[in-house]
Amino acid sequence: MNKGIVYLIGAGPGDPKLITVKGLECIKKADVIVYDRLASPRLLTYAKAGAEIIYVGKSPDRHTLKQEEINQLLVNLAREGKTVARLKGGDPFVFGRGGEEAEVLVENNLPFEVVPGITSAISVPAYAGIPVTHRDCTSTLAIITGNEDPTKEDSGIAWDKIATGAGTLVFLMGMGNLSKITARLQEYGRPADTPAALIRWGTRPEQRTLVGTLENISYKAKEADFKNPAIILVGEVVKLREKLSWFEKKPLFGKRIVVTRSREQASVLSEAIEALGGEPWEFPTIKIEPPRDYRPMDEAINNLASFNWLIFTSVNGVKYFFNRLKFHKKDIRDLKGVKLCAIGPKTREALEQYGLLVEYVPGEYRAEQIIEGLKDMLTPGEKILLARADIARKVLPQALKELQADVTEITAYRTLLGDSNSELLKQMLKEKNIQAVTFTSSSTVRNFINLLNTDNPAELLSGVILASIGPVTSETAKKLGLTIDIEAKDYTIDGLVQALLSYYTG
Repeated sequence: MNKGIVYLIGAGPGDPKLITVKGLECIKKADVIVYDRLASPRLLTYAKAGAEIIYVGKSPDRHTLKQEEINQLLVNLAREGKTVARLKGGDPFVFGRGGEEAEVLVENNLPFEVVPGITSAISVPAYAGIPVTHRDCTSTLAIITGNEDPTKEDSGIAWDKIATGAGTLVFLMGMGNLSKITARLQEYGRPADTPAALIRWGTRPEQRTLVGTLENISYKAKEADFKNPAIILVGEVVKLREKLSWFEKKPLFGKRIVVTRSREQASVLSEAIEALGGEPWEFPTIKIEPPRDYRPMDEAINNLASFNWLIFTSVNGVKYFFNRLKFHKKDIRDLKGVKLCAIGPKTREALEQYGLLVEYVPGEYRAEQIIEGLKDMLTPGEKILLARADIARKVLPQALKELQADVTEITAYRTLLGDSNSELLKQMLKEKNIQAVTFTSSSTVRNFINLLNTDNPAELLSGVILASIGPVTSETAKKLGLTIDIEAKDYTIDGLVQALLSYYTG
């Protein structure tokens, strides 16, 4: 049997985009992902189809598996010939016990690679606006375990040297020993008024920062009920936070927002949310597939010259129609004399990328407004080709027929139920870790409800802000028992982002 391989991957501090390129490549090709508590669950969405996902997270008060059991699990999986992504928070060799796991693999003659990650010791302070070194404050940095009891006699930490030997001190996993750590540092010469900071869940929407001094930070932590996971930072660099804080000042900071668009289209909305400081949680409720039967579209393409108008209601419609046009060795020259209508600016842009000019785009981006605008542009008997989704509303073709147009409706693509991890999302909702959900079409609403598969979706979504791209989508949500809190005035992704921004910033 072929030996497998174990990749010991640093997943970074929490923000999934802080994973390295190599780390992400390893995740995508792994047969099994063994992940820790502090590794972002969003990284699991990059797993290939059929990959096994194993949680081995440890917290200060509870271990899913003991370290020895994790070591043996990695050995067993590699012996089975599997490619294993061992996903660890931060860096695997900075208090990540990656060295121990690597030793066991060596002892069993099993191949492994180390993929370094960004340690929380530097990245978390950076997200709180605190550089761990600064030429005006300090040029030295020490990273120390906070797990060890500072009062024990056989301490592995030279407190007499650490206390004053480095300008910036970063203690990882030390909240349980906070009062003892601060006392020990003062005992060995660090001034009581030395600035100190605690940063919890750094780089994530839950990030919280508490600032004080060695003398009072422990008291402040008790008052604020400040708990793990958090880092302890000591040094003059803490003062720079007042000037350099950036992450927590973003308008959507602290908001984890579900994006329900298809995986292929989610990036535009996700990137906009992320740029404003929110965390997009991609939960594709739909997937886009070609039509089962190409014959109606093929027949329309072979008779393009007979149509007066070609109407597209989405970017997907444009994409799949022109893919099929190319399949038949045809191009935009075959559209000579055909007028084009697009339901919105993005659909128009998709057509313009082919060098085409669009005759009409309605001011309000829904089917009813297409009719309003075209009624004075159409001549009775004109032939219209309507290329769109298989589940699109019947309002448009019916209204066009009432204007005495000859309408040919073809399925350019199918909208199917997505295959997202609904159990993970339900758990996030139950733990109140989701602040908002966005809906960009009626199908995203319907499929979202189907994927949740719960008797009372409104109860599960209690306290969660629901945002809709427009009135048609909102109406679908209402019929399914949901209350829409935010509705975009401009029925586009940009309009939806603006509506979210307006809601949260007042």
